Amino acid sequence: MTGSRGVPGPAGAGFLAVDSGGSGLRVVVGTAERGVPARRETREPVRTGARGLDPGHLMSQLTPLVRSLTAETGIGRLDTAVVGAAGLATLGDALRAELPAALAREFGVRTVALAADAVTAYTGALGVRPGAVVAAGTGLIAVGTDLARWRRADGWGHLLGDCGGGAWIGRAGLEAALRAWDGRAGGSQRLLASAVEAFGPMPELPGKLYPRPDRPAVLASFAPRVAEHAADDPVAAGILRGAARHMADAAAAVCPAAGEPLVALTGGLAKLGDPLLRPLAEELAKRLPHARRVSAEGDPLHGAVRIAGELATGAFTLPGDEKMLLVVSAKGD
Repeated sequence: MTGSRGVPGPAGAGFLAVDSGGSGLRVVVGTAERGVPARRETREPVRTGARGLDPGHLMSQLTPLVRSLTAETGIGRLDTAVVGAAGLATLGDALRAELPAALAREFGVRTVALAADAVTAYTGALGVRPGAVVAAGTGLIAVGTDLARWRRADGWGHLLGDCGGGAWIGRAGLEAALRAWDGRAGGSQRLLASAVEAFGPMPELPGKLYPRPDRPAVLASFAPRVAEHAADDPVAAGILRGAARHMADAAAAVCPAAGEPLVALTGGLAKLGDPLLRPLAEELAKRLPHARRVSAEGDPLHGAVRIAGELATGAFTLPGDEKMLLVVSAKGD
């Protein structure tokens, strides 16, 4: 590992940046001089098996995309690659062991950075500045740094955590719908009507939901319905207030205590708008009065491109971490 410093490649050398998430791969190639002229994507997420994330499956999808991109752009040499992957911190042992050598064989890459998607989300949102980022989509994870080390909170999946994420909001909304169906306290007739519209009769919901391999995404699909009712339904509003508290809890757990760190929200849940963002702003002001809230500058792919560009030019200064941000040279160190 090169530690927290990159080794600059030859002038004009290209870079590869990858964002691997729950909806597939997003891939770009570029150079420090030309930026990012082209991109490709797939709709198939990388498989997870007994060894965690499958490097062979990732490479089988990545290779034709990269060949196409290099042919289109005329970038013939890729010296640097950055792969941001969901699940890398907990399921990334096989990727860390095999992917750098595979990228070297296929594309001649000399320097590889393997980053948790939370790290690329952070870098896309804030760049190289101290602070905390809450990445909230189907799931939820918070990551922070004082530029000396990384800290993370949550990101434990929809069964054990991801509190305040899209699946959490959707599940809470469907629970309120089922409470109304049963006649139990805490139910919402408005959410019940929306759930029936989206999924059909409530007694059939468990059979439709539990066998689905994409269960978190199905739960998260109901989150916008919860937001739609927040203005006139106290149950829906309470769910979003609870989500905002969870987000603020995660941000407070990772945010640097000194100085005036930045705090940003990134991910699809930002599209829920004021029903979520207003209570989130209030909760962050309570929990992190010393921090300054800012809008995210870019997404995780933008973060991967930033890291790749800094590695390619020798300007990389983010802290290394065995699980969250590992930089490997062609010599394997």
